[in-house]
Formats: sequence, C-alpha cells, structure tokens
Amino acid sequence: MKTEQLHELLLQGLETERGGVQVYRTALKCVINDDLRTEWEEYLEQTTRHEQIMSDVLSQLGIDQERETPGRRVVRHIGESLVAAMDMALASGPPEAAELVAGECVVHAETKDHLNWELMEMAAEKADKATAKVLREACEQVEDEEDEHLYHSTGWTRELWLQSLGMDAVLPPPEEQKHVTTAIGAARAKNARTEMT
Repeated sequence: MKTEQLHELLLQGLETERGGVQVYRTALKCVINDDLRTEWEEYLEQTTRHEQIMSDVLSQLGIDQERETPGRRVVRHIGESLVAAMDMALASGPPEAAELVAGECVVHAETKDHLNWELMEMAAEKADKATAKVLREACEQVEDEEDEHLYHSTGWTRELWLQSLGMDAVLPPPEEQKHVTTAIGAARAKNARTEMT
C-alpha cells in the first residue's frame, strides 16, 4: 500500500468531518420537519465526535493534522460550497426549498464521508499491524453511524422531494422506520415504501 496516499485519505477524512460539522449546523437552519431536525441534531453530535476520532487517528499515526494537500483543499472547498448553497437557498426561496437543498447537501457530504470510512476499513486489511489496529478501532466506532447518516438522509431527501411534488411521501422515511444500516437494507426499505404509502 502507498503510505503517502493513505495519509492523503486520512487528511481528507479529517477535512470531510470538519466540513460535515458545518454542513449539519447550516442544514439545521434550513430544516422544517421536526423529526428530521431531531435526526440531524443527533448526526451533528456524532459528526463532531467523528471529527475527534479522525484527529486521534492522525495523531496516533504521527501525521500532522494541519498538513495541506491539494486533495484536502478540494474537500474543504466542496464543504464550503455545500454550506454556501444552503445559505443561498435560505436567502432566496421558500423554507421548503431550503430544506430540500439542505437534504441534498447532507447527502453529498455523507456520500464522501461514507466512502472515506469504507476505504479506511479496506486499507486496514493491507496496512502494517500498528496502522491496521488504529484504523480498525476507529472504523468500529463510526461505521454503523456513517451508514445510518447516508441511508437515512437519502431516504429523507427522496421523501421530502416526493412531498414537494404533491406525491405520496413516507415521513419519516422507510430507511429510518426500519433502522437501516446497510445498502441492502436501504434497497429493501425503498422497495417497501409503496406498501407504506
């Protein structure tokens, strides 16, 4: 495994978590649905903890947490852009539109975040023993929460969009009602929604 590229992944992981905290803080300004607000408040708290876990991973591996890389700058820019998009939606449209934009921004942020943790888990399989231990311990603390963040937020955004289109929506979404934490579970929940409408 290429050590320098692993460091890049971990630095991007920390930057993603930092950006995620800002995304959730801004998304909470946009949210209307009380159930979704409760969910995002929980995700903000978890993402703040995930940021600390990533910071600890870098420290344990002797990587400078503030080291700049081109990839890290791109991740920061994307996070800032998601926050700017939500601010724009808040300033220019009805609250329902801002909530939809916030949902989409959360899904964008969580997609990258989920990928980071998935890659770290895979890297642990090939890393030296000490690095593997650090990565595995971090992934074990975060994995289920990251799965939930991605799959539940995707479900919320889909159902809020359907509601905005005047179509039958399932709120809270099936992903949340069925406590989905896997891709297979998310697909099953999505398929079950027609029975729930």
